[in-house]
This record gives sequence, structure tokens and C-alpha cells, in this order.
Amino acid sequence: MIESPIAHLSDEQIEAIGREFDAIHDEVFDSLGDRDAHYIRTIIALHRQLALLSRGILLGSRYKPAWLLGTAVLSIAKILENMEIGHNVMHGQWDWMQDPRINSASWDWDSASTPEAWKHSHNYVHHTYTNIRGKDKDLGYEIMRIDPHMSWHPIYLLQPLYNLILAAFFEWGVAAHDLDHKAIKAGTKSKDQVRRELRGMGHKAWRQIVKDYIAFPALSGRKGFKSTFKANFTANIVRNVWSYSIIFCGHFPDQTYTFSQEEVEDETRGHFYLRQLLGAANIEGSPLFHVLSGNLGYQVEHHIFPDMPSSRYAQIAPKVKDICERYGLPYNSGRFGRQLFTVQRTIVRLAFPGGRPAPKPGPYQPVDDDAIVRPLIAV
Repeated sequence: MIESPIAHLSDEQIEAIGREFDAIHDEVFDSLGDRDAHYIRTIIALHRQLALLSRGILLGSRYKPAWLLGTAVLSIAKILENMEIGHNVMHGQWDWMQDPRINSASWDWDSASTPEAWKHSHNYVHHTYTNIRGKDKDLGYEIMRIDPHMSWHPIYLLQPLYNLILAAFFEWGVAAHDLDHKAIKAGTKSKDQVRRELRGMGHKAWRQIVKDYIAFPALSGRKGFKSTFKANFTANIVRNVWSYSIIFCGHFPDQTYTFSQEEVEDETRGHFYLRQLLGAANIEGSPLFHVLSGNLGYQVEHHIFPDMPSSRYAQIAPKVKDICERYGLPYNSGRFGRQLFTVQRTIVRLAFPGGRPAPKPGPYQPVDDDAIVRPLIAV
């Protein structure tokens, strides 16, 4: 049995940590202004330029160089739209701007999920019940055994296979996940609600299909229809695999903790912050990597402050680390390849009976930057 990483803290210390996190939040929000607004408007403009450029290039998709370049640019545009723009705008990170065009109430994204379904299943259910077994439906997305505390069933023997399918078609898996099939099976959702959600999902799915697989291919003409269809399909797969990889690295690496429902009874604000801290894991990378990951490389900071503009996570990360160091708490972080490897290893291992929680890191220890040997030429 793994000892709780907060067992050494008193109730007073836990609430003091909560107040420190509140202070970080308030300090950032008091300083939001034109520079932040310029950032998100620049990212949105960049996405639209990339999307327009890719669609223009793909008009000549029957020529291989145009197909390769157009597909690559479209893949980047779709990644940028889903990760740094859509996900974060729908979290309300930019609502403070009071711009009706960049607002969680009005934003729709290039994904099969409707905004309403996503905001309920992700913003509310996942972010409220993060890593609580039996409550957080993102723990294995109700189709995979991702934690050894979960009971085993023979169907999980297939999870290494349908894990790959989920990665390739992630947006469709998430859209289906939003419907909450367990609630439908249990009868806790009314038939009218199910019909409304299915109708909304159907309309959104049809718009996505028409856009990527009928309308834009048709613009390429009879000779270019098939090649543009393939380009759009490929770009969607690239975006899906990237989104899957980033999101799965956020909560399923070895470092993260899950919680029983009994552990979180009578949870205070301080305890809530600590659950978010312990249930998330960061991914180390360059500034470009963080933009393309929607700054979910700072998953710890995102889960502590989901409504904070993502462009500020790098700024507050040292403050979060400082709290972890002073209070003897872990700060989960690792290289992308390492985090993704541990996730895939867990998925394969837990397809079979048994399994134990992975060893956890100890309290955060800062790295001495002076001890790092740096290259003579920056790369």
C-alpha cells in the first residue's frame, strides 16, 4: 500500500496551501490585460491563416508535394485549434475579455463533440472529480482499466487493441464518451435527454463530415476529390493521435495518484487543490511544444487553475514548485517520451488480472541549474 503523500501535513498546513494557491490565482487575474488578449487573438489569427493556407495548397492535392505540405499544415492548424484555442476558450480562460467572439458560452470547435457535451463531461465532471475512482469518467474513459484498483474483466484483454483505435479516432471516442453510456444503461438519464444529446451529436458529426469529407474535397475538383479526402482524413488522424497522447500523459503516468470516494469525503478547498496537484502530471518541452499541446504540458497548473489563461502557466509553475518544495509534496513531471511510455505500459499490463500501483516520486527537489552542462550552441 502506498502511503499518502499528504499524510505528514496538518489540517492547518493544508488550508495554508489552499490560501497560497488562491493568492497565485488572484495575483494573475489582477494582472490580466492587453498583452494577454493580444496573445489569444494572435493564436486565433495564426490558426485561421494556417487553415486557409492548407486548404489552398490542397486544391492541388493530386500532386504529391502539395498533398504532403497541405496535409502537414492542416494537421498543425487542427492541433492548434483544438488544443490551445478550443479547449482553453471553452474553459472560460478568456471570458474576462468580455469579447463575445472569444467566449466559453459561444465558442464551437473543430471536433465531433458538441461544446455543451464537452463542457459538462470535461469542465464539470472531470475537473470536479479528478482521479476519484467511480466518479471521474475520464479514468480509462469507462472502457479501459487504467488503475489497478479497478476490478478486472475479460473484455480488458482487448484494451491494447482498442487503445490504438481510440488514439486514431479520439474525437469520435470523446464524443461517444460524452453521452455517458453507463448513465443510459442505469436509467439515470431520461430518454428525452438522451434523444437531445444524440440529436446534437448527430448534427455536429454531420457538419464535421460535410466540411472535411465532402465540401473541401469537392473544391479540389473531380480529379482532386479523392486526394483531398485522404489529406483531410490524415490530418484528422494526426490531430487525434496528438490530442490523445497529450491528454493521456496528463493523468495516467506512473507518478499520479487516484483516490477513493471515501478519501475525499468532506473535502476542503485545500484538499481539493492537493488532489488536483497529485492527480496530474506535467510534460517537459519547448515553448513551441507547449503551445501545440494547449499548454497541457502544464497539466498540474491547469488542474489547479483551469480558468487561468494557458499562456500564464509557465509563469506560475515556479511558484507551484516552490509550494511543493516547502511542504514536502511531489511535483509530477517528465519528458514526453517517458510519460507516454509509462502510460502505454500501464494500459498493456492492466489488460491482464492483478497489478499494483507504480512506485511514486518523493517530495519535489529543485534542479540546480548551475549543475547542468549546457551546449555551447543553443539548440
